[in-house]
Amino acid sequence: MGFPSDLEIARGAQLRPLGEIAAESGIPADCLELYGEGVAKVRLDAIEAMADRPRARYVVVTAITPTPLGEGKTTTTVGLGQGFSHIGKRATIAIRQPSLGPTFGIKGGAAGGGYSQVVPMELFNLHLTGDMHAVTAAHNMCSAMVDAHLFHGNERGLDLHNITWRRVVDINDRALRNIVVGLGGRLDGVPRETGFDITAASEVMAALALCTSLTDLRARMGRIVVGYDGDGTPVTAEDLQVAGAMTVLLKEAIKPNLMQTLEGTPALVHCGPFGNIATGNSSIVADQVAIRTGDFLLTEAGFGADMGAERFFNIKCRYSGIAPDAAVLVATVRALKAHSGRHRIVAGRPLPEALLAENPDEVHEGGANLVKQIDNVRAHGVSPVVAVNRFPEDHDADLAAVAEIAAAHGARCAVTNHFAEGGAGAAELAEAVAEAAEEPSEFAVLYPDEMGLRDKIRTVATRIYGADDAEFSAQANKQIDSYEANGFGNLPVCIAKTHLSLSSDASLKGAPTGWTLPVREARASVGAGFIYPICGDMRTMPGLGRTPAAAGIDIDENGEIVGLS
Repeated sequence: MGFPSDLEIARGAQLRPLGEIAAESGIPADCLELYGEGVAKVRLDAIEAMADRPRARYVVVTAITPTPLGEGKTTTTVGLGQGFSHIGKRATIAIRQPSLGPTFGIKGGAAGGGYSQVVPMELFNLHLTGDMHAVTAAHNMCSAMVDAHLFHGNERGLDLHNITWRRVVDINDRALRNIVVGLGGRLDGVPRETGFDITAASEVMAALALCTSLTDLRARMGRIVVGYDGDGTPVTAEDLQVAGAMTVLLKEAIKPNLMQTLEGTPALVHCGPFGNIATGNSSIVADQVAIRTGDFLLTEAGFGADMGAERFFNIKCRYSGIAPDAAVLVATVRALKAHSGRHRIVAGRPLPEALLAENPDEVHEGGANLVKQIDNVRAHGVSPVVAVNRFPEDHDADLAAVAEIAAAHGARCAVTNHFAEGGAGAAELAEAVAEAAEEPSEFAVLYPDEMGLRDKIRTVATRIYGADDAEFSAQANKQIDSYEANGFGNLPVCIAKTHLSLSSDASLKGAPTGWTLPVREARASVGAGFIYPICGDMRTMPGLGRTPAAAGIDIDENGEIVGLS
């Protein structure tokens, strides 16, 4: 009999009462709002109510540069959270809520996998408590107000060719990337070009993830720039008198969602900002609650350490004021071999046979990426621990090669088998992380607020990506000048580039050198609180493949969901 599917494992779970999990974590009962048996909202009153409890060690889970298949970072976060209970410690995990787009597209769900999952898995991956839809509604309320403002005379003088606010929907739909609105008769609005992004790419989502309170969220909604007038002056959601309504629509969505893992470890699931053009991290308010719930708080950052972890350190921690104590770098044998440049991995297709053959020399060759990501974590004064996520086809010699690379560069390393064994398979990793977190923290952001935007971009490009420099197009220079003139120059930068390479070229594997980061344009997410330079072709609305996951998802005769992964 083969290994059971994730859905089969999840359905066999014996869920603990969430009230019991909350009580053990110190979350006051009157701060819990149950949504059925599988999830509860945590009121933000809990942050103040728990302020006197001991602070947990704060650990970010990141990774080497992933392959298109991903390397099991969420599964490792869940497994490690469970693993701490096997060494006598209490942990809480904080992860993002998945978008319906990837769930029904090619990636599938994001609840973890095997015996390291957040449950109920179906609830986790499908709507949860409606936060995604609240973000969609708040964003599109602003969009509707923009078009109403144009229709009723355009008092603020919005330049029709410089309206930056689009619309969003939480579905992969390439046909909506570029559209024309206002067609029809005179009463149907002002015709103009616009488009849709996926909800995870919404600035509202990024702002929700980075706010520290409802009051802060209201202020961030007001600062959102929807476009510019003919003189280049920004027009905000506050100017259009919509920021209050947007915040009202997010009043429940700001509350983190409490769930649990297969082994009863508390899991706070909240927000799901894009990992390419936004922070790729779960919310600050979830961490503010979870940091007082046990011995360790594990929070996951999207993609590799050059992406999600860099934003975690330089954007999320800058706004939260919570300093991390350690970082976990998830690596796999297959990804390191891919970074040798000798294999091509395509999502949805079988792995190349040569990739699965024993070849420690190839692991060492691709290990340059691991070395650079270790350095990227240390650049922020944080101790890294390499977690080798073991797959059934891995060879002992290849696994040993990863450990040799880590040891040669002074990083702790542990092979983890949490997918097949649950928390017991991550106990060794938990021990290594506990040791690393005990070391004195010297955390520091990479650049100060007052540094110019171009220098901030150059700092990340050279120090984290390994570029020689950054070059700016005429358009990018004009936009950056405008942002600094409008008072946005003190914001951190969130560089939008491919996640499949340390460079801006997805085809370059390992740790490329001798290249320059091309900044094509720069956009401002003033409400969220960052500037995002665009370096490459970034899709903010994915499309469905020829055979998307949606084609295999259904309801059986018993009303049970089938095909969800």
